[in-house]
Amino acid sequence: MSVAPKLVIVSSDGTLNVDVENGVQSPDEWQPLPGAMAAVARLNQAGWRVVVTTNQPGLGRGLFGVDTLHAIHSRMHACVGEAGGRIEAVFFCPHSPAENCRCRKPSPGLAQCVAQRYGIASLKDVPAVGDSLEDIQAAIAAGCAPHLVLSGIAGSQTGPDGQLPAHWPVGVTVHRDLAAFVQALLDQEGAAAPGPLASSSTASTALPA
Repeated sequence: MSVAPKLVIVSSDGTLNVDVENGVQSPDEWQPLPGAMAAVARLNQAGWRVVVTTNQPGLGRGLFGVDTLHAIHSRMHACVGEAGGRIEAVFFCPHSPAENCRCRKPSPGLAQCVAQRYGIASLKDVPAVGDSLEDIQAAIAAGCAPHLVLSGIAGSQTGPDGQLPAHWPVGVTVHRDLAAFVQALLDQEGAAAPGPLASSSTASTALPA
């Protein structure tokens, strides 16, 4: 395996799109968060590749089928594309919590699948961005650099000064939203100039139990 590419792992609900009760179950329910699509485009322009990891327990519970999930992801790709960005691939867990699979976050299976797909020996330099405790736990378990955004679940769980609850892991970098994460990342690397867009397939990949 080679040195890690410029790759960012992003969660979906609460990070890219509005989180809805019981999860998004149709393309019409998938609504982008303000600034999130432009944030992905900005990452791409700076040479960063973006992939999504997402739990989809609705599949395991029979609430919708794979065709519907692909339609949801097609809407996501279209919204990102309209902003000038690109999501290379979506890695999803199709299992319900009761199935005790190895891929459902907070387990690291989805991120490990990303590492395998892209030939990454260590994920320590790969930022993983999410809005929930499960996202952060999965990032840490996989060895990623954990980044929390407050545009989803976590936004209702922080104190008035943005402090995380005591039971959360330490060493988590907190951002207002995905756009703020991107600004911080590009400030850190000093990469303000546009770079090439990624060219890999925009596929959706499910892991077995």
